[in-house]
Amino acid sequence: MEQRDSEAAPPTLGVGMVGYAFMGAAHSQGWRNVSRVFDVPVKPELAAIAGRDPSAVRAAADRHGWAAAVTDWRDLIARDDVQLVDVCTPGDSHAEIAIAALEAGKHVLCEKPLANSVAEARAMVDAAERAKARGQVAMVGFNYRRVPAVAYARQLIAGGSLGALRHLRFTYLQDWLVDPAFPLTWRLRKESAGSGALGDLGAHIVDLAQFLAGEHLAGVSALTETFVKERPVASGGGEQSTGRVTVDDAALFNGRLPSGALASFEATRMAAGRKNSLRFEINGERGSIAFDLERLNELSFHDDTEPATSAGFKRILVTEADHPYLEAWWPPGHALGYEHTFTHQARDLLHAIADGTEPAPSFADGLQVQRVLAAVEESAQNNASYVPVPTGTG
Repeated sequence: MEQRDSEAAPPTLGVGMVGYAFMGAAHSQGWRNVSRVFDVPVKPELAAIAGRDPSAVRAAADRHGWAAAVTDWRDLIARDDVQLVDVCTPGDSHAEIAIAALEAGKHVLCEKPLANSVAEARAMVDAAERAKARGQVAMVGFNYRRVPAVAYARQLIAGGSLGALRHLRFTYLQDWLVDPAFPLTWRLRKESAGSGALGDLGAHIVDLAQFLAGEHLAGVSALTETFVKERPVASGGGEQSTGRVTVDDAALFNGRLPSGALASFEATRMAAGRKNSLRFEINGERGSIAFDLERLNELSFHDDTEPATSAGFKRILVTEADHPYLEAWWPPGHALGYEHTFTHQARDLLHAIADGTEPAPSFADGLQVQRVLAAVEESAQNNASYVPVPTGTG
């Protein structure tokens, strides 16, 4: 564990979270554990959680350690004991909740993708910029940046170990929609989710590509497909009908970076046998790196400047105290998991709040990902034509 320079207890920060399902549980673990692991400058207190179902949100509060449960997110934002609002709801409510929280003087963490459209994301950036002048911060939750091996890969690339980048290959494959009998949930409706595999999985790999490369995608050429176009919908009387799936099942697209490097992306929830397979390989003029989320404590690195007789990919076990985030955890060789990324996310956000600096990824970073997703949809609607991606906050 990190040691404090002073025995004085750090100030507290009341956290209020909207949403209590999968992401709510993951974020709760991060908030609950961060001050027990890291020497954070501000200690989070789990003040309140919001959800529409009274019994379900109360059960979630009891399970995850939240002091209070409310059924209206507006009541949560109005609470004096909440200084930070964590938005873990479906994408169609991100903009409304996040903007209201910022205007109420709260810091904000919002799950990815930032919004369901570029217009919503742009409005969120505008609100974040106004809030920044008042000392508030706003961050979007791309948790895979916080995998120690991914953060270390960024250090290697930024330090020049790969030289100029040439190829970036990213895939994110899942299989939970392979069965056509899987019901028509909110994630399969455009009005709620914004898009399908593209926003759910593609947003992660777009963010990782831009984070690792240190530059934004300049343009894309894309194909998308919905393989199962109708899915069961349960009616109130127990009878079943079907409803139309209005998002993509899979997205496949190529991109170009301003430096000239080429990138490819594949996101699907229809890859039988793949539960949560996020992989990337990046090739540069001096070497390559490769990563697989299913082996998230490892990074593969090839140094092409070594003699051919001994060169090749080597396995780096990213568990040393000098690796990103590992100074506070276990001895070398003791692996971390998916849930630890949310503890790291909370740590970074708390430091940004205490330091008065803009957290990364910022809402502006989330907007840039949203612009790529919109360009992918536009390209797919126009027979994979190349669509430029605008940059900047204007």
